[in-house]
Amino acid sequence: MTQTHASVADASFDFALLQQSAARTGGRNRRALWWLLGLLSLLSGSVVTLLLYLNNFEAEEAARRRAADAQWLEQSVQFHFRRLEDDLRVLSRQAVQQGAGADVVPVGQSQDLKAGMLWREPGVVLSSGWIGAGQLGDPRVGPERWPLDWDAHPENAEALALMQSTSQGLRRAAYAGLMLDRAGQPTDVLWLAVPYFDRGQFAGNYLAAVSLNQALRALLPAWFMQDHRVQLLSTETTEAVETAYRASLNLPGTDLFVQVDLTQAQPTTVPRIFFLVALLFLSGMLVSLYALRRDIIKRQQVQALLQAQVALRTAMENSVTIGLRAWDLGGKILYVNDAFCRMVGYSAAVLIGRTIPFPYWPAEQIDALQRVHDGILAQGTRGEGVEVQFQHADGHLIDVLIHEAPLQTATGEQVGWMSSVLDISERKRGQRMAALQQEKLEASGRLVAVGEVASTLAHELNQPLGALSSFANGLLNRLNDGSIKLAELLPVVERMARLAARAGGIIQRVNAFARQRELSPQRLDLVRLLQRVMGLFGDDNTLTPSWSLPDHPVWVDADELLFEHLVNNLVANAQDWAPHGGQRPQVWVQLRVDKDQGMAVLSVADTGPGVGEEAQATIFNAFVSSKEGGMGMGLAICRSIVEAHHGRVEVSRDPLLGGACFTVRLPLAKPRLRKVLP
Repeated sequence: MTQTHASVADASFDFALLQQSAARTGGRNRRALWWLLGLLSLLSGSVVTLLLYLNNFEAEEAARRRAADAQWLEQSVQFHFRRLEDDLRVLSRQAVQQGAGADVVPVGQSQDLKAGMLWREPGVVLSSGWIGAGQLGDPRVGPERWPLDWDAHPENAEALALMQSTSQGLRRAAYAGLMLDRAGQPTDVLWLAVPYFDRGQFAGNYLAAVSLNQALRALLPAWFMQDHRVQLLSTETTEAVETAYRASLNLPGTDLFVQVDLTQAQPTTVPRIFFLVALLFLSGMLVSLYALRRDIIKRQQVQALLQAQVALRTAMENSVTIGLRAWDLGGKILYVNDAFCRMVGYSAAVLIGRTIPFPYWPAEQIDALQRVHDGILAQGTRGEGVEVQFQHADGHLIDVLIHEAPLQTATGEQVGWMSSVLDISERKRGQRMAALQQEKLEASGRLVAVGEVASTLAHELNQPLGALSSFANGLLNRLNDGSIKLAELLPVVERMARLAARAGGIIQRVNAFARQRELSPQRLDLVRLLQRVMGLFGDDNTLTPSWSLPDHPVWVDADELLFEHLVNNLVANAQDWAPHGGQRPQVWVQLRVDKDQGMAVLSVADTGPGVGEEAQATIFNAFVSSKEGGMGMGLAICRSIVEAHHGRVEVSRDPLLGGACFTVRLPLAKPRLRKVLP
């Protein structure tokens, strides 16, 4: 088989690890035949030894069974008598609660008692009743049978009196018996006394006369009595028969035993079964010799079929376009197909046997590929695979997607990994082109948005420029008339400078949006920024906002120009809506710090009509505006700025002013570590 397989294998195959258990049919078949003949002889000799062993086994098994039956009988008797004690204890509590005397609950008249088998079985409990603490020792007071057994024999009276004193002194159930008749012969009657203590004081005993013979008949199942004979023994009884076994009842105050005789011997089926099994093994060996010959013929047929399957599999692997690669747990390449060779530009002879770093790894990515390789050795690849880059023999890079599956032997032992390698260079190129097109579309959309923003911001320039023109004309008129002094000139020029700076800032923000620029976040103190921005409002005769700022810096990582534009938009929006609320117009700006969430919280509230619940869902969308002539871009730009800084903006109704309240939350900047000089 090995030689035939080698004839169809070429240089690209290396399956030595998977063929370690290859069969050597000729010598192995002859050795198997000799082993079978030796096994037949061994089994023949083992049959005789087995029969001798099983005789002793049967005797030991019978003794073990008798011991197990005795232990079961002892535990069963003890369990049911303990249950009877619990039943009498319940009846004692009922007797005390009812305040009854003797014979309060006769046998079988307790309807609400969930009693055990001994209490429920007819004929087991012959008589029962309650004796109070003040009536102990009086033979006339007690259950129906109590005075009869007391007077029948002096030893009965002594045993019953001892039983009552024992139960009271030891505070547990006590037994007395077996009772003697008037002729001095033992009966099967046993008395049980269960004491009851009410709040630590002895209240009395609940007594029950039990027929042991009836109790044993009730306890022992029918299947047990079919093969056994049970006899009650006491200490005065003669020794038990040697072939039987005895079980102690372990009832406090008595020395009673139960003798169990085996009436029917167990059939010796085990030796017969083992003997039959041995014969079956001998017959099976003969059948195995015949089956072995047929197995050799089938193996030859399977070998021919395997050769055809190997040839077919080789043709299939060479026809696919997906690269296949097998490598062991040490990183050595065992097999590659033609598609993989074409993908990397190296022949199978060059690749097989090579270890990491592989020749198709780019030199600048060896460390990264080594880490990927280690991860695959540890856990393989997940469902989505692993994307890496290979380098073709001519030097160009190839994007590939690798999926790994465990390479296992027939016994399930993993010896390596089987890789499917898919060339995704074209897909990656398409993704890059799509990303470039998307970037261009976004740039075009940004330019369109900037045009809209410029239109919406134009009215912001009208106010400062109009005010600036008014101040300039007034100043020129007074200069021409000579009616202005130097002390009056300075405040006018300062206000003109602030208006010019505000107009310049608006133009600068528009230019910043028009240019395709990335965010340039820097460590920014919001308190100082808001002080500077809020100082510019009110110079153009608009509503002057009020504000509340912390007395300590509030640091965030933000783009100063964009954040200034955000504040201007929110305050200007509040100034526009504040007069429409039916009360004195007000705008309130507040900055605080939420230490629990690590956020800086900026709130801009007004006295306007507010934002309805339906409008809150769309107010930040582009081209949505409730202003007359508004473009609907101001709040959309505000949301974009806030989200670009990893924050969020919300709108609600202000509880004090009654109008809209826009709340901006930005993450606080991480504190800087100071270097400690030595």
